[in-house]
Amino acid sequence: MKNIAFVFSHVPYGTSLSKEGLDSVLSISMINPNVSIFFIGDGVFQLMKNQSPEHILLHNYVSSFGILPFFGINQLYYCKESLIERGLFHEYDFFLDIYIISRTCIRKKLEKCDLIINF
Repeated sequence: MKNIAFVFSHVPYGTSLSKEGLDSVLSISMINPNVSIFFIGDGVFQLMKNQSPEHILLHNYVSSFGILPFFGINQLYYCKESLIERGLFHEYDFFLDIYIISRTCIRKKLEKCDLIINF
């Protein structure tokens, strides 16, 4: 099985990229369990607790990320520098267990992947 990395680098709302990314992750994980997810740049807002998209008349699909552990997807990596740049410092701000690693570590992990899909 190939190692597949999904990279989320956009905010969760305003485009359909993140929702499409989540759908892709769930679909591919059904046939390939070697899936890792990386949140970099504005993508670090994906798993934030207490989101209220209804205020901008959007559906809160982000809570759907909560089913990732049921699909065996537990390799969720957050870019430490991206969190700091956006003033997000606490692991408990996220509704899933995540690994916070440096950009250098993310780059090394991505180099080991056979396929990288960006959303």
